[in-house]
Amino acid sequence: MARILVVEDEARIAAFLTKGLRAEGHTTTIATDGRAGLDEAMSGGHDLVILDLGLPLLDGHAVLERLRDQGSRIPVIVLTARDSVTDTVSALEGGADDYMPKPFRFAELLARVRLRLRQQSPDAGAPGQEALEAGGVRLDLRSRRALVDGKEIDLSAREFTLAETFMINAGNVLSREQLLDHVWGLDFDPGSNVVDVYVGYLRKKFGAHTIATVRGMGYRFVASAPAAARPD
Repeated sequence: MARILVVEDEARIAAFLTKGLRAEGHTTTIATDGRAGLDEAMSGGHDLVILDLGLPLLDGHAVLERLRDQGSRIPVIVLTARDSVTDTVSALEGGADDYMPKPFRFAELLARVRLRLRQQSPDAGAPGQEALEAGGVRLDLRSRRALVDGKEIDLSAREFTLAETFMINAGNVLSREQLLDHVWGLDFDPGSNVVDVYVGYLRKKFGAHTIATVRGMGYRFVASAPAAARPD
């Protein structure tokens, strides 16, 4: 099972999370401040981080920013009492893989933990699969590197997960609801355009015709994009 780092300064919540996660077979480490949490997260000894935002010494936003700046792609689920739209957007744009406000239901948190671990797994695409290729794009699932026509490009953790979801389902139409669930772990909000924004990011990096819009249904990753549509 997974090695999970819990960065939480409230002892009661940390103990509750530890008990529940261990009951599911996971091993846990607790860090009670942001600096210790960042050091632990960068150690390479964990598979996933559950991160509070209101931490002493270094707050969760700073932990997340430094973690991503140093190249770590470890999945991070933010679990916090800060539930404003500003905090949510800031955490997700800062590289968090998921966001849950307190109070929370442990069963829901556990489902999100499983989802992130499954997406992080080297065989997320298929048993033994180490890479995905379609439309001139190659994703290395072990190193988390992306190449377009052999040229390496930079993807954020969120962009990589979205690209992976598209390529696993290359040729199939994926609705916005499906993409929100698989990539963001959020209930569908008809007013949200986060999927459209990130599809736009990938189109700029992969080529405008690599991801097709299917009117009224969603998006489809085109397995063989025209060469002229790909970046030089």
